[in-house]
Amino acid sequence: MAVLVESRDAVAVVTISRPQALNALDGKTLRELLAVAEEIAADTGTRAVVLTGAGDKAFVAGADIAEMSRFSAEQARRFSLLGRRAMAAIEGASQPWVAAVNGFALGGGCELALACDIRFAAQNAKFGQPEIGLGVTPGFGGTQRLPRIVGLGWAKYICLSGRPIRAEQAERIGLVQGVFPREELLPAAMKLAGELAQKSPLILDYLKRQLSRALDVDLDTGHEIERDLFALCFASHDQKEGMGAFLEKRAPEFRGD
Repeated sequence: MAVLVESRDAVAVVTISRPQALNALDGKTLRELLAVAEEIAADTGTRAVVLTGAGDKAFVAGADIAEMSRFSAEQARRFSLLGRRAMAAIEGASQPWVAAVNGFALGGGCELALACDIRFAAQNAKFGQPEIGLGVTPGFGGTQRLPRIVGLGWAKYICLSGRPIRAEQAERIGLVQGVFPREELLPAAMKLAGELAQKSPLILDYLKRQLSRALDVDLDTGHEIERDLFALCFASHDQKEGMGAFLEKRAPEFRGD
């Protein structure tokens, strides 16, 4: 198995483990990742996810070039669709996914990190979309998610130049939300995931839906989506529990309904 899953209470730790290939994404790994993401999405006992790579060198060094080099145009199209499905399963999950980027996140690895909700990076991490040097474009959503996260100017710089950027620069442009010494990265990601796991699963899902749509619709439509989901909160147990706990000065116990 190239995708390992470990449960730590309500947090699932997903590790891409192909150390011989710097955790590069081939078709088999993408199919495993898609299956894992779908299984986690259906598991109400999992309330947050941490995604990382095995070893110290790479989160995911990219898509597997050895495999891609033999593709026909139709095979490349199917490979892109498979990658897009895996990324969409992560992005569309009700649970928050936290990427713990422990090294190279290039090409498909950067796209995988982009599909997560929050990204933490080790100080040695590098991000980039170097596909232009291989005579191809990104195929797993990089040209779509990157400008939404860092803006069009930085997205063009990263994709057109193919140059990698270091973790500190990635933090400055909003690509990552925190940079840590290597040994502190996973504990920091786990701490955040543990905090998220204590929140209402229902409201986390509502928030992800609202925020994901924010850049794709006009402002009035966005306000309407927000208004309707805000109203739905008041039909839930978790709204009553959250406000009741606040008034009673105790910790809430959210159920996700």
